[in-house]
Amino acid sequence: MKRPEKESFVSHVRENLKNSSIVIAVNRSSGITVEEITKLRKDMHEAESNFKILKNTLARIAIKDSSLDDLSKFLEGPTALAYSNNPVEMSKALFEFAKSNEKLTVLGGIMDGKVISKETIANLASLPSVDELRAKIIGLLTAAAAKIVRAIKEPSSRVARVIAAKS
Repeated sequence: MKRPEKESFVSHVRENLKNSSIVIAVNRSSGITVEEITKLRKDMHEAESNFKILKNTLARIAIKDSSLDDLSKFLEGPTALAYSNNPVEMSKALFEFAKSNEKLTVLGGIMDGKVISKETIANLASLPSVDELRAKIIGLLTAAAAKIVRAIKEPSSRVARVIAAKS
């Protein structure tokens, strides 16, 4: 890649990283295959996230003088960056892939300008998704409504049963 192309690439990466609420650095072993990376990228895309493999020097230039500057401590060895505005889904996708493939390990990241550890990212991955939370709320609301209907209906049905028994 020639210098003007690198500058354009770095500025594009910088903008994407700045516009993301979470950026996670992962260590990728040199034994990871193209098919495995393709599967990870597909999983990340489904989680509304991005996965970018780039040289550490270009990554350091992209994050220099920004709120992501602390991310440079994770940029050792063969690394890649995952970024998104949906921290839970992205964390789940990364940890699901890492469970089945030891060649990828989560190092740490930055969320909303603060450094987060691998354990914090694992906690994010264990949280329920937005859709799961919505389903639980709807279930609670419908259960409460059903209880109210039963409470209102019960006295009249008792009277009806008594009348039916007497006749």
